[in-house]
Amino acid sequence: MTHPLATTFSTVRDLLRYGVSRFSAEQLAFGHGTTNAYDEAAYLILHTLHLPLDLLDPFLDARLAPEEVDRVLAVIERRANERVPAAYITQEAWMHGVRFYVDERVIVPRSFIGELLEDGLQPYVEDPEAVTAVLELCTGSASLAILAAHAFPNADVDAVDLSAPALEVAARNVREHGLDERIALFEGDLYAPLAERRYDVIITNPPYVNAESMQALPPEYRHEPEMALAGGADGMDIVRRIIGEARNWLTDEGVLVVEIGNERANVEAAFGGLELVWLSTSAGDDQVFLIQAADLPV
Repeated sequence: MTHPLATTFSTVRDLLRYGVSRFSAEQLAFGHGTTNAYDEAAYLILHTLHLPLDLLDPFLDARLAPEEVDRVLAVIERRANERVPAAYITQEAWMHGVRFYVDERVIVPRSFIGELLEDGLQPYVEDPEAVTAVLELCTGSASLAILAAHAFPNADVDAVDLSAPALEVAARNVREHGLDERIALFEGDLYAPLAERRYDVIITNPPYVNAESMQALPPEYRHEPEMALAGGADGMDIVRRIIGEARNWLTDEGVLVVEIGNERANVEAAFGGLELVWLSTSAGDDQVFLIQAADLPV
C-alpha cells in the first residue's frame, strides 16, 4: 500500500527530516547500532536506497523516484510503529567496521569486547600471534568469534550456544567470512558440548540482565531472544557458572574476559573475593572484566 505522504516528499533530505521527527515523536529506544534518531534515520534511508552508509551529504538533495520514497517511508513506519530494532529490518549489524547478518534468532551484536580484540587483548595477552585456541561462550551470531579469529590469526576458535536457531545465524556468518576451517560451532550448555582441551583465551558476552531490569526493557529489546538477555535475579546466574568452571578450560597463562553491561555492582557483590581487572572501553571502565587463570577458583 502506498504511504499517504509518498507524494509529499521528493528528496533524501525530506525523508531524513521526516524520519527524525517520527522517531523522536515515538520516543524510540536506540542502542542497536545507533544512539539517536538522526543517525538511525540516516542509516535506514541509506540502506534502503542502496547508498554507501558513510556518505549522506552528497545525496541529501537527490530527487527520488516515487517508488523509492514509498519504500523508505515503509521502513520508517515499521521502525516507528513496531519498535523493531533497525538491524532486524536491514538484517545486518556493524561492529567495529565488520558486517554481520542478523535476524530475530539472535540478539543484535553490540559488544565492547570487540573493541578490546582490536589490539588482541594486549597487554593481558602478551603475543596475540602465539594464541592457538580461543573459546567464545554464548556466541549468538558468532560476531565475537569472528573478530577473535582476526585478532588471533593463528588460533582455532570454538564457539558455543544453547540455541540451535542462533547457531544457524552463526553458521551463516562464519561461512560468509570464510572462516569455516578456523571456527567450530557447538550446540549445548556452556562447556558441556566441548571436548577436553585448554584455551588461551575465553571470551563471553552472556545473558546478564537482572530480573528488575528485564521488566523495564524498552520494546526494542523485547524483540530480541529473552534467553540471550535474562541473567536471573541479580543477572549473574550464567556468569557464576562460567567463572566456576573456567579454570578447568584455560591454560595456566590463559585469561577469561566477560562483558556484563551495567551490572558491575552485582558482579562485585557476587565475586568480590576474586581478582577482577576492569578493562577500559569506549563506554568506561565498568562494562568488561578480565580474570587471569591463576586467579580463578579451582
